Amino acid sequence: AATLANANSITFINQDDTTREVIFTPSAGYQAIDTITIEGNKQVKVDIPISWVGNAYAVTEGAAKIPGMLAEVTFQGWNDFTYFDVSAIVNPTDTNGVKQIFPASELESTVKNLVSGCISFPCTTAYYAPADIQTVTTKETDLIVTLGNSPDVVSREVE
Repeated sequence: AATLANANSITFINQDDTTREVIFTPSAGYQAIDTITIEGNKQVKVDIPISWVGNAYAVTEGAAKIPGMLAEVTFQGWNDFTYFDVSAIVNPTDTNGVKQIFPASELESTVKNLVSGCISFPCTTAYYAPADIQTVTTKETDLIVTLGNSPDVVSREVE
């Protein structure tokens, strides 16, 4: 059961066989969240403090902790909304870390209505420049972040 201190969550779903570390970066003045390790093809649910603002990024286990695609979130923001987006501003070349973020209620939906990020980068639903309008809002407090490359995605690259 959720408590007042941890009424929010993010479930990280690792879509391939690569073990990844997820590093959390709180905005100034917000609580630190420990780095987690997710084995390939597994998922981990992380409780997030009330009103937390920050981001998370993923790296292959053992790799340098260099920020890539960012899953950015604000829980209990203005009007008690949850704000979220996937930002490519810091490192648009990251194609193996964070992919998408969306409310947990949309996990089984083939077409997601409230989603930021890409199944395959680049796409039009990620944040590439400060003026991009890609932040999504919801009243939900349980989010999903997908990591890595789903085997269900076929590349359009020609060999």
